[in-house]
Amino acid sequence: MRTLRIRTFTVLCFFFILLLPWIFFITAHYMETKTFSLTKTHSQNETLQRQVNETIHLIEAGTDQWMDPNWQNQLHKELQTAKMDVAILSESDQEIYRSNPDRRGTASSTERFSVIEDGHLLGRVILYLPKSNAVPMISIFAGLLLAFFVVGVEMRRFLLKPLEKMSAAAREIAAGDWDVKLPLSRITEITEVRDGFEVMVKGLETSYRKQVELEEERRFVTAAVAHDLRTPLFALRGYLDGLEQGIARSPEKIAKYVAVCKEKSAQLDRLVEELFTFTKMEYLETKLNNNPAVDLKLILRSSIESLSPLAWQKHISISNQAADDCIISGDTHLLERAMNNLLENAVRHSYGDIVVQCYEDGNKVKFTIRDTGPGFSSEELQHVCEPLYRGEESRNRSTGGSGLGLTISQKIVRLHGGELAAGNHPEGGALLTGWIPKDVTQP
Repeated sequence: MRTLRIRTFTVLCFFFILLLPWIFFITAHYMETKTFSLTKTHSQNETLQRQVNETIHLIEAGTDQWMDPNWQNQLHKELQTAKMDVAILSESDQEIYRSNPDRRGTASSTERFSVIEDGHLLGRVILYLPKSNAVPMISIFAGLLLAFFVVGVEMRRFLLKPLEKMSAAAREIAAGDWDVKLPLSRITEITEVRDGFEVMVKGLETSYRKQVELEEERRFVTAAVAHDLRTPLFALRGYLDGLEQGIARSPEKIAKYVAVCKEKSAQLDRLVEELFTFTKMEYLETKLNNNPAVDLKLILRSSIESLSPLAWQKHISISNQAADDCIISGDTHLLERAMNNLLENAVRHSYGDIVVQCYEDGNKVKFTIRDTGPGFSSEELQHVCEPLYRGEESRNRSTGGSGLGLTISQKIVRLHGGELAAGNHPEGGALLTGWIPKDVTQP
């Protein structure tokens, strides 16, 4: 739809206000004169002035015949030809002659003069002229009124009504109705405001939906964390009560109870630490302590060494096939945390060997971690990096995880400008693949 600038609309309205009275005047002039020429009006004015002069001369020359019926008839014929009327009064304002008794007062255009001869006042004359300008003036006034009426209607249609509808739409949006239809307008500025209003509404709707999603996620996280904390705390309290009540009487049973308590306390410590890290990554501003020369191979080696005791307990071997010169710029502490989480997840779910690879690929450094566990199901692949998701319907923590490890690792890799994806290896087992650019730009 084509639109007009408001200044163009204003100029058109002004031009219409000036044009319509002129059209009405020309129409009235044509109806009177049967011609569009305005020069004839000038000629008619000259003829009228000549007829007025002739009539005045006839009256002044016939002062001694004012009461003569023949002279009055001759004057009446002249007045009919000129479409005029006259009233002749004596020096004492007594009416001597009136050509049209119905034509009185000052509503008509008149000329008044006195007839004086030899210093003596003979009488007074009132000459009633034709109403030649009445119709054109009325037509001009009517055209002006119509022009203002039309301009007012169009201004309401193009300017006021869209603004009123937009105001009503704003109130509906404030009441929570996001499916409001904004009005169309042929005025460019109002259309631009409408488009901007639509963008704002979409942004508000997106923010509102995001807020709802965050609120739902907050409630979910709160419920999940409460559940995850309750399970080891319940077990810890049970074993401590057993020790307090003397249920464990033999040294072997006491040692077993203490070992379980230490395991549960370590699980609680790990859960609280991962929750703190997740909160810091998710809701607080995290800045990189950027180191321009971080060797990812050394970070992987350090993570493998820290997890070796757990792997030995499960009879799992970790093979480090990282290439040399896997140098990137990044935060050493955060990268160590990310690789620890990935390797800990692999050790927790693997049945045999774990293969770690790292190599340079253009301006990126890629890494892969493959285990020999059951891998991910199709449903798990869609949610594996979501907070607190573990792919277990019961949501128990028998495997020792909090469901935040992969989420934290993915956020750390993305914070470095890279990406982390989960998948399955063709020969079986889970496969975690990621890459980090060599030069990290601080977000």
